[in-house]
Amino acid sequence: MKKFSLVSFMLVFIFMLAACGGDKTASTNGDGKKGEEKKEYTVGIDTTYPPFEYEEGGEYKGIDIDLIHAIAESQDFKIKLSPMDFGGIIPAMQAGQLDVAIAGMSITDERKKVVDFSEPYFDAGITLVVKKDNSSIKSVSDLKGKIVAVKKGTIGAKFAQENADKEGFKVTQFNDSPAMFQEVANGNADALIEDYPVIAYAIAQKDLGLKIVGDRLNGDQYGIAVLKGENKELLEKINKGLAELKENGKYEEILNTYLAE
Repeated sequence: MKKFSLVSFMLVFIFMLAACGGDKTASTNGDGKKGEEKKEYTVGIDTTYPPFEYEEGGEYKGIDIDLIHAIAESQDFKIKLSPMDFGGIIPAMQAGQLDVAIAGMSITDERKKVVDFSEPYFDAGITLVVKKDNSSIKSVSDLKGKIVAVKKGTIGAKFAQENADKEGFKVTQFNDSPAMFQEVANGNADALIEDYPVIAYAIAQKDLGLKIVGDRLNGDQYGIAVLKGENKELLEKINKGLAELKENGKYEEILNTYLAE
């Protein structure tokens, strides 16, 4: 009986040692440091913006989604995606609700007053779009007396507002791109202004009854944003991760997933 008790005690002791060893392993992160967990950052996105960001089958997909996940994996941090209207992203950052934003956001001097941008990750540009059977509008100079649809808070909206009086057209604003597309397709607006890769992708995926006319209206670039003067360490990680993805071919792979012809 005593032998049995001693053996049982030894087995329990060994089991406890093994369990303690397992706890130590669980508290060790990828770089070998004990007791540290990966930092998690809340990322603002706009899921009405394919091919950069959209929701399909309950999952977030797109160039921006894949890119920020790849950067996070490269730089050993975690992310939590927070979808919202594009126009609300910078205010949410200012309110402390977001750490970072990736939403097809064009790098502009005006936005630089409130956010710090990463290195550019995509060359975009905005373009003029009309109904497929419209042959009278070929450029901005043909918009006199017309109604132009834009998405709130975007570079397209800014361009329209700056040129409306000069070119003699009216501007109507929408919260998302699909509603804007429908407005022109239904004939309630004469034209819209949208980021070139977004509308080109949308038209290629589905017959929207729309067509692109003229040359791109500008040559803007997209950047990943953090609140100005905040999260310097995160911005450095984003730039480092972006550079690594371009170097190892992952960046090109992500683009080709959505934009390859």
